[in-house]
Amino acid sequence: MVSKINQFIQRFYLAIIFIFLYAPIAVLIIFSFNESRSRARFDGFTLKWYINMFKDPQIMDALYYTLIIAILSSLIATIIGTAAAIGISHMKKLERSTLMNLAYLPMLNADIVTGISLMLLFIFIGLSFGMTTMLLAHITFNIPYVILAVLPKIKQLDQHVYEAALDLGATPFDAYRKVIIPEIMPGIISGALIAFTMSFDDFVISFFTAGNGVSNLSIVIYSMAKRGVKPEINALSSIMFISVLTLLLIVNKLSSSNEKAQRN
Repeated sequence: MVSKINQFIQRFYLAIIFIFLYAPIAVLIIFSFNESRSRARFDGFTLKWYINMFKDPQIMDALYYTLIIAILSSLIATIIGTAAAIGISHMKKLERSTLMNLAYLPMLNADIVTGISLMLLFIFIGLSFGMTTMLLAHITFNIPYVILAVLPKIKQLDQHVYEAALDLGATPFDAYRKVIIPEIMPGIISGALIAFTMSFDDFVISFFTAGNGVSNLSIVIYSMAKRGVKPEINALSSIMFISVLTLLLIVNKLSSSNEKAQRN
């Protein structure tokens, strides 16, 4: 009896947490289909806000810059972060712990400090603000996330795998390309996805490093929200949430398939 009560309390507690986390998103998605602009009552089902969103040139431009910067920054940060993780794993304990603490700093540091710091750096070196500065800023704050995603996979590797590949005649480059990289691929994919997500919804750092004519979705949504939340923003936010959720499900499915294949 006591165990059943404990089980009920645990499930009730878990349900409350999930309701608290996802109720606002559920309300947003429901009102993205609302016939009227009201944010207090549902007056009927419609898709017109989704259609209007795709006709809005400001939103489409912001979506273009958001996707381009998220894809490029996650790709470049994944390459740099993976190489850095491999290098860090071969260092001595003191050097490794020092570099890891330095890698943690940009993640723990307040975004506003990072944003202002990058803005001042770009001004100091005379770089014009625009897509390039925003891309460099996103690469900068994405690299630590990739390092922290890849490093655990490297630690799980047998330390003699690389040496065995060399003994079998592989060059150092081939040993990494054909043995090490495939083994740590789940960590690389996780790092790339985290980097993409972090870049996709970043606002503070983008706000300080964007130039005239270059705005991502978070900046556009913020500027629109100051004039009142438009139903198109609800539609856009719903699409962003569904896209991230779909991506997460696909990655989890692929990871499960890979683990089953390795076990067999």
